[in-house]
Amino acid sequence: MKKDPTSRAEQAVLVLQGGGALGAYQAGVYEALNKEGIRPQWVAGVSIGAINAAIIAGNPPERRVERLREFWDGVSSQLLAPALSPGYGPLAHEIFNASSAALVALVGAPGFFTPRFPPAPFQPAGTPGALSYYDTTPLEKTLERLVDFDLINTPDVKQKVRLSVGAVNVETGNFRYFDSADATYTRPIGPRHIMASGALPPGFAPVEIDREFYWDGGLVSNTPLQYVIDQPTATDMLVFQVDLFSARGRMPRNLGEVAERGKDIQFASRTRLNTDLVAAQQKLTHAAQNLAARLPAKFATDPDLITLLNAGSPAAVTIVHLIHRSKHYETQSKDYEFSRHTVREHWEA
Repeated sequence: MKKDPTSRAEQAVLVLQGGGALGAYQAGVYEALNKEGIRPQWVAGVSIGAINAAIIAGNPPERRVERLREFWDGVSSQLLAPALSPGYGPLAHEIFNASSAALVALVGAPGFFTPRFPPAPFQPAGTPGALSYYDTTPLEKTLERLVDFDLINTPDVKQKVRLSVGAVNVETGNFRYFDSADATYTRPIGPRHIMASGALPPGFAPVEIDREFYWDGGLVSNTPLQYVIDQPTATDMLVFQVDLFSARGRMPRNLGEVAERGKDIQFASRTRLNTDLVAAQQKLTHAAQNLAARLPAKFATDPDLITLLNAGSPAAVTIVHLIHRSKHYETQSKDYEFSRHTVREHWEA
């Protein structure tokens, strides 16, 4: 009999980091959770994590893995597979990865993005074409095909999975979440909200929503963990935090590995900081609760005590941290290496 890790938790939450092509790892994690009967009630994502999150929230349980597979098979390429097999050894594998990434940079990823023509420097100033190297119109069509946004926006909370995606306002620099459970935001969540969360400059142009322009939320925070924890709830949560960059890695041996290691540290350190802050916040909240229980009743209405008690959620939060581990032959271009072989390798990691 399978043991359900969510049996002691009222709500399972899936938190998905950004990381481009590495996001196939998140799809594989969801498939594994699904096999164990773990069905998240809330999915939060940034960048590629937002795309995976939308596919999960925008499909019934029995179709989610199939739709994730359809997305990742669709955006990956087999163009180099016959000419250069990664099975020849580590060096060949490294060459294969670098060549595949170079091909993506040249021709784009099917169903995701294509190079702009004419290129950005030759586009009229102020237009989307002048602000990015690639056009993400194919992604909008892919999302419309693979995601049931009516399901995401249904008022029936028993049928829907809550979806939260993060993006940053280009003009104000303010970070915000588009949340299907936010009653103050009356516009339905649609493809462009997901695209805004993944609009990483200068590759992708900002996305206009409600007369404001948004870029990839990863510019500010590459994980939605803090947002999830900050939401008021009395329900215990089991959070599966799925990260695509590891803080740990070996000493670089060349400039290529320096660039890769720097990228890992840059994105992983933000996630580690958020995780540490959440742990400290939970510790403070529990200490305040324990102190309040031992104080005389006359202190129950003390403003300072009330402030301390309200600083964090009364709910218990358990975080299961899952981190993608890079292979030694991966390069600094691993987040845009969309070859079919590598995408499936990430999925099965």
